[in-house]
Amino acid sequence: MNAPLTSQSGAVYWRVTVVSLAAAATLALTACAGMSPRETSTVVGATAGAVIGGAVTGTTAGAAIGAAAGGVVGNEVSKKRGH
Repeated sequence: MNAPLTSQSGAVYWRVTVVSLAAAATLALTACAGMSPRETSTVVGATAGAVIGGAVTGTTAGAAIGAAAGGVVGNEVSKKRGH
């Protein structure tokens, strides 16, 4: 009897994850309106890193590490593009 509950709670988990990702992306892109391209790349990288780190590890620490790594990557990519 636990199998249907497990698959149902897994579906709810992924639904919440997708909605959270969409909300975070919308918020991040809205907040970037007055930023330079370099700042925008850093914020988008940090947001993506936080979502991926949190989803992969399932912990707040994983999200924080992902945000830090994503911010650095976004900043470096922006430097290489010449922004």
